[in-house]
Amino acid sequence: MAATGAVTVPMKLTMRPEVSRALVRFAWVVVAYNVLVVLWGALVRATGSGAGCGNHWPLCNGQVIPLSPRVDTIIEFTHRCMTGGSTFLVIGLLVWTFRGTVKGQAARTLAVISMVLLLNEAFLGALLVKLGYVTGNQSVGRVVLLSVHLSNTLLLLAALTLTATLLGTGQTSRELGAHGAKKLWALLGLAATLIVGVSGSLAALGDTLFPASSLRAAFAQDFAAGAPWILRLRGVHPASAVIAALFVFWLVAQARRTGAGRLAGLVLGSLGFQFLLGLADVALLAPVWMQIMHLLGADLYWVALVTLAAAVIWPNHNARETYHPI
Repeated sequence: MAATGAVTVPMKLTMRPEVSRALVRFAWVVVAYNVLVVLWGALVRATGSGAGCGNHWPLCNGQVIPLSPRVDTIIEFTHRCMTGGSTFLVIGLLVWTFRGTVKGQAARTLAVISMVLLLNEAFLGALLVKLGYVTGNQSVGRVVLLSVHLSNTLLLLAALTLTATLLGTGQTSRELGAHGAKKLWALLGLAATLIVGVSGSLAALGDTLFPASSLRAAFAQDFAAGAPWILRLRGVHPASAVIAALFVFWLVAQARRTGAGRLAGLVLGSLGFQFLLGLADVALLAPVWMQIMHLLGADLYWVALVTLAAAVIWPNHNARETYHPI
């Protein structure tokens, strides 16, 4: 403890420049908008609209604005417009973060990482279109590239979430140390959850390419001798979900010790709701609206989980300065 006159200041607390609440709110708005972009991208995949603009990119069927577009063209073109909007928002976040913080604040690094991941997101999306890995394409190349694309999407959401979180706490890069074991387990939990997200999207692709008439027929498809290999991968999703849940329980226990009980409860509630949505998705044979609902729950769960992991790995000793929208 260090004393200054009549005021006692804990040595662990550091004086941090105050970050504008408007900037923190804007950062969370960017996170929310990108969740909407992800959901619309799922709609593109679920409705087979990926070829709505042909193999042209960034133009749509060779036009800046498509004339007399089909429904699939409208869906795909809307997704491209939303992605363009995301680009402007992330650039705005990057510029505002550098103007609204000082050198050494961790949010700056995460804002730069978010921008890089967004550019990579656009590149991977363009590659899917140019290579024809859309609609009914069942090639190994599509699944591999789509898996990379989906992983990048989740990493982008994580980077944006951490940017907003660290803007709220005002923590500096020097403060983001963590014990090796705790950091390792938290990262393993996030990696396992990322695998759940990617495998879930691949399972949804299998549902789109090979729709079943009944639940019994769906299970028969998965275990049939000549079943396409993408259907055989559907079992990875529930199995990885159970494994990832074990890591999450550990993370929740750690979070409660650091005083993040409210956020831990939110993550647990989201996890339980996700399992219910997954069961409903299977029982209803994965209709498009149910796939979107399940993905929305997954994205919100991922954002909450990343925020919780940050609270565990990088506990904020100046907790009174923390701002979260939840």
